[in-house]
Amino acid sequence: MARRGRGAAGGAGRKLTVTVRSARRRDPASTRWLQRHLNDPYVQAAKARGYRSRAAFKLIELDDRFRLIRKGARVLDLGAAPGGWTQVAVERAGAGGTVVGVDILPAAPVPGATLLQGDLTDAEVAQRAIAALGGRADLVLSDMAPNTVGHAATDHLRIVALAEAAMELALAVLAPGGAFVCKVFQGGSERGMLATLKRHFASVRHAKPPASRKESAETYVVATGFRPGGA
Repeated sequence: MARRGRGAAGGAGRKLTVTVRSARRRDPASTRWLQRHLNDPYVQAAKARGYRSRAAFKLIELDDRFRLIRKGARVLDLGAAPGGWTQVAVERAGAGGTVVGVDILPAAPVPGATLLQGDLTDAEVAQRAIAALGGRADLVLSDMAPNTVGHAATDHLRIVALAEAAMELALAVLAPGGAFVCKVFQGGSERGMLATLKRHFASVRHAKPPASRKESAETYVVATGFRPGGA
């Protein structure tokens, strides 16, 4: 790799731009991805602030806009690995908060949080998460996305199925007035999910935080004002 300096936006010092040289064993697309990743300001900021992923800034931006995480809140983070959203939830909920993360993949411990490994569709895993919260959740987060197979229609259906599983758990564990944030992707198959959310929440909006890459089809559903039993 070669590095060259350039002026940062706003004149705040200098920023290093990393140029990735092609390697015989790396295809051009991988080289382009690596260069974009290394020069991504959110990647650099995550490293500087000790966050485990650039995705931490998506939650920061969503919380700054919608005021989702109050001090002392009980937060359930679905698809928590590697832990970037969990770190933000711990910071913002504060010492009196309770943060529980669940993922099918292992993740290193996050100070101040309880991390559980397992499939959230497994009733036993869901019960363990509820027990760890010590009460109903004020906020359920889901930044989950399934492994894709490369077939757009199939991938979208799998994404929606995962989002619906997160929604069903949220409806079961949220306290009155609670909130649910879930990653979805642009497409028509989430209409049923949105109709359900509108019955159970006072407000349902879509948001694409600045940290979400422009070329990505991802967006987030932000549902607030949970009403048990629906409207």
